[in-house]
Amino acid sequence: MRVEISVESLDGVRVAARAGAARVELCAGLSDGGLTPSAALIEAAAGLAEVHVLVRPRPGDFHYSRDEVDLVVRDIALARRLGAAGVVVGALAGDGTVADDCARFVDAAEGLETTFHRAIDVSADSRQALNRLADLGFTRVLTSGRRRSALDGAPLIKDLATRTSVIVMACGGVRAANAALVLAATGVEDLHAAPRRPTGSTRAGEVSYAGAGVPPGYNHFETDPDEVAALCAVRTA
Repeated sequence: MRVEISVESLDGVRVAARAGAARVELCAGLSDGGLTPSAALIEAAAGLAEVHVLVRPRPGDFHYSRDEVDLVVRDIALARRLGAAGVVVGALAGDGTVADDCARFVDAAEGLETTFHRAIDVSADSRQALNRLADLGFTRVLTSGRRRSALDGAPLIKDLATRTSVIVMACGGVRAANAALVLAATGVEDLHAAPRRPTGSTRAGEVSYAGAGVPPGYNHFETDPDEVAALCAVRTA
């Protein structure tokens, strides 16, 4: 079993590395589903772990304008130059199929590992999308089986995992407590999780800069070291 931990800080990278995670997905804005991190963060993180950079120009859907596609291509090239081991990308055409622009993403990666993110879960057909990703040369795909959790989507994840050479990585509510169940139900060997806990303090007042979804009394989330360690330990059990 290989565990990938999604983080948005250098401390998160260190937590994942200490726990023995196989990979780190480096992001900004995890509360928005993950966005492209800064160049400085990529460069610093690349010296600490095997870092795969999420390249996503904005929140929302995966139907990108020409300008947005061009930015993704440039950010992929930048991540490669800054030492990333891989990139996590994805785009859909208007009809829900894998966008032809994804070929540009693979080309820009120039041999780095490429993961197609959860855009597959809102594609027109996950099986057809997977076949297209194999043709384009993607390394792996991240999916919850079109459901909110990997356990709920396990039948589709299991089917996808048998179809092509593209590695299928399961995500969606994966934690140490259910990792063994997810592995058994899906047949995959790669799990993805983003365990976080609220931290920091927020003073009472009418102005707050707390992150979206952060409970009262805190102001942002950080990677949860205890959960990451417990999840990574499952792979050697």
